[in-house]
Amino acid sequence: MRTGKDRLLAGLMLAPSLILLAIFVYGFIGQTISVSLTDWGQGASLAVRPEVHFVGLENYRQLFTGILDIRFRQDLVNMVFFTLFFVVLCLGVGLLLASLLDRPLKGEGFFRTVFLFPMALSFVVTGTIWRWMLQPRGGVNVLPTLVGLPRLEFLWTTSRDQVLQFNWQWVPGALLLTAGLVLFLLGIRAWRRGERRRAGLLAFPGAVVSLIVVLGNPGGWSGLPFAEPHGFNLAMIGIVLAAAWQMSGYTMALYLAGLRAIPGELKEAAEVDGATPLQVYRYVQLPLLKPITLSAVVILGHIALKIFDLIFAMTGPDNAVTSVPAILMYLTTFRGNQFAKGASIATLLLLLVSGLIIPYIVSSLRKGEED
Repeated sequence: MRTGKDRLLAGLMLAPSLILLAIFVYGFIGQTISVSLTDWGQGASLAVRPEVHFVGLENYRQLFTGILDIRFRQDLVNMVFFTLFFVVLCLGVGLLLASLLDRPLKGEGFFRTVFLFPMALSFVVTGTIWRWMLQPRGGVNVLPTLVGLPRLEFLWTTSRDQVLQFNWQWVPGALLLTAGLVLFLLGIRAWRRGERRRAGLLAFPGAVVSLIVVLGNPGGWSGLPFAEPHGFNLAMIGIVLAAAWQMSGYTMALYLAGLRAIPGELKEAAEVDGATPLQVYRYVQLPLLKPITLSAVVILGHIALKIFDLIFAMTGPDNAVTSVPAILMYLTTFRGNQFAKGASIATLLLLLVSGLIIPYIVSSLRKGEED
């Protein structure tokens, strides 16, 4: 049983770490948020005593609705598409490799090492390697010539072609409609479980928000007086391939550990009941891998949301077609000396990463307490 002396000793041991954490992590986060609410950078930003005024959320409004900040919105779209394709590709390739290695295979240790090796590299090294490979006049574009075929002409990192285009004016309405439908569906789920009060608190607001969006004019909620098309730049394909090449080995290791942890009795019981190997894989193994998939999505997602070094090494900071908010934050803050706007971008990235990490941590802690 712990005594007061043990608690005091534990507190004294933790105090230095807590103090440093409070100052150099949360203190600096608070300072960044505070700077984002000012106009620091509009005047003589590098003066010894710059004149700074409080402007509230004006910097955030400009980022999402300002005519001059169209690059931020395209960078945000690039980041969303990159995150989606990167996570899906890493999960798919990792699961495929893990499934192959889970079978009796000669030289399994060799192949496992080969697949894991890219993970040991930094994103800067990976970016440099893939920059050489994806040169428009060399690299993979000349590979077909080795077998007598014409060379490829694809501009891997500089193409300005876009697919999956949409109008930014419809983004606020689409997000509100999605939120309303999610609340409504959660309310229906609660109703089926017999939780009447909770169902009403969820379903009614969700239905109201959805009706307002459908019956209103969501195209005018963006604050933009004109259509602003955005989409997936094909130049991001090379970035996605390079990132997936490096991190697929990580997901392979996670899935391989999960497959090896599945009791053999479960697979044998399914086979006795007449299940084919494919059915065993689909109905026994894959469902048991869901916790690993969730963990991989969270880890890969937070890497993708704050990606910087890979793109910086592959295409540089000035290639707008492959830019992401982290790159723009660097340019805005340290080249443009617009410290308030750069702090606003940093705060938005923090919110995005926190929205992915915090629910996962809370869920894990709650599950640990229940166990």
